[in-house]
Amino acid sequence: MGKMDDPKRVDLAGLRERYTRGGLLEQDLPENPLQLFRQWIEEAVKASVAESNAMSLSTVKPDGTPDARMVLLKGIEDGSLLFFTNYDSEKSMDLEKHPHAAGCMWWPELERQIRFVGPVEKLARTDSEEYFARRPRESQIGAWASRQSKPIESRDVLQRRVEEMEKRFEGSEVPCPEQWGGYRILARRFEFWQGRPGRLHDRIRYLLRQDARWKFERLSP
Repeated sequence: MGKMDDPKRVDLAGLRERYTRGGLLEQDLPENPLQLFRQWIEEAVKASVAESNAMSLSTVKPDGTPDARMVLLKGIEDGSLLFFTNYDSEKSMDLEKHPHAAGCMWWPELERQIRFVGPVEKLARTDSEEYFARRPRESQIGAWASRQSKPIESRDVLQRRVEEMEKRFEGSEVPCPEQWGGYRILARRFEFWQGRPGRLHDRIRYLLRQDARWKFERLSP
């Protein structure tokens, strides 16, 4: 049996893309990285990138091991990045112990990614309630029905909980659960990555200085 026929071995070395869509030049960079962040998201939306606001969110568990999952970025406000979740979820438990997170957004259609790191804090209750009220009703019901990250016996059990919540709130608005709300990531570091031919990619890192001003530098690819 040859190496490529070995079921225990998966060789992905031949998968390779040639990046040619653009570049990052210092003279075109804004002083504040959030300006470029907004621009790239808007361009991803215009390009019809699927789930253009999806981001990988990495946290640190109490024992020091990292964990990551996909969540949706729901806003940029006062220099911070917003997302919402169940406060009883594993990610929230991680953030209670280690209130810092790293995120990464990847848009293959545009050959771009953004990485960011910073401390995390909960949003005010009124902000969480305001956002929750704008969610689709089925998502509101789902927030009540799901004990996020907890084991569940079967899909049928989950469906029954959904039906129970639908009956409970029939004919009325669905309030925001106490265990549900938002977080803000106060990013202190950003890295903007633009694919280039020959794997000589553009990497620009922004760092927040002690005087609350940003500086940027180019990183080797």
